[in-house]
Amino acid sequence: RKTMNPFVGLLLFLATLIYSYLEAFVKLFVPAKRKSVSGELVLVTGAGHGVGRATALEFAKRQSRLVLWDINKHGVEETAAECKRLGAAVEAFVVDCSKREEIYSAAEKVKKDIGDVSILVNNAGVITAADLLSTQDHQIERMFDVNILAHMW
Repeated sequence: RKTMNPFVGLLLFLATLIYSYLEAFVKLFVPAKRKSVSGELVLVTGAGHGVGRATALEFAKRQSRLVLWDINKHGVEETAAECKRLGAAVEAFVVDCSKREEIYSAAEKVKKDIGDVSILVNNAGVITAADLLSTQDHQIERMFDVNILAHMW
C-alpha cells in the first residue's frame, strides 16, 4: 500500500485552502443569483403567527401562491388576509399537525383542488416552558407528534 508524500499532501491542502479563500472573496462581490419563487405553490405549516406568518408574508411579497396551515383558525385567516393584501393567491386551512389523518386529508385536498406543492415549509411546532421532568406525558407526546412525526406525514 502506497502512502502519499507528506510534502505533496501539504501542497494539496494549501492549494485547496487558497482556492477556497479566493472563491469566498469573489462571492463577497458577486452574489449568487437567487432562485425566483414567483408562481411556486408554497405550503407553510404553523402559518398563524410568529415565524410561520413572517415566512408566509415573505413568500407573498415574492408572488408565490400560498397554502397556509395552522391549528388556530383566527391566526391562519389573519395571515391569509395579510398575504392577500400583498397580492398573493392564498388558501388557508385549519389543520392540527399532531393528527396524521388531518395532515393526510388536508394534503389530499390541496393536491386535488389547488395543485402539487413545490415548496414545503414545515414550520409548525410545539414547545413547553417547563423543564423535562415537570413536563406531563401528554405534552411530550404532543411535542413529538407535531415536531417530529408531522414531518413524516
